[in-house]
Amino acid sequence: MAKGLVIYYSRSGNTKAMAEAITEAMNQGGLDTECKAVAETTPDDLLGAEAVVIGSPTYYGQMASEIKKLIDDSVSKHGKLDGKVGAAFSSSVNTGGGNETTISGILDCLLVHGMIIQGDPQGDHYGPVSLGRPDERALKQCRRRGERVAKLTLQLFT
Repeated sequence: MAKGLVIYYSRSGNTKAMAEAITEAMNQGGLDTECKAVAETTPDDLLGAEAVVIGSPTYYGQMASEIKKLIDDSVSKHGKLDGKVGAAFSSSVNTGGGNETTISGILDCLLVHGMIIQGDPQGDHYGPVSLGRPDERALKQCRRRGERVAKLTLQLFT
């Protein structure tokens, strides 16, 4: 049975709220999905999921160091994530705060692992973004991303 994993880092709770909305949508979409803080996640956890979604607050236009450390440590699993589904999301304080560069940085790493990334022709093309606490628009994009990740994963792995 296909499984999903949503990993996040959050100091304020904003990115965690996004992670929970994505996880809920993935579960409702029929993909058994777990939501984990990055501090509770190891590179081995990535192997147990067919879909991995990673979220980070934006710090200076980049992912949080805690997320980057997990990705750096995942080099020990290089080649073993090939063909799995990947996605990313981010939160920041400002409109021009670097959300897209943060998401792109995460997606670049997932692509190096050989993961499949699906864009979105509507809404947040690269991945859901939130300015501060996620409002209804951001949560709607999180739910949409979760639904799309679940659907693609189930198409590929069932």
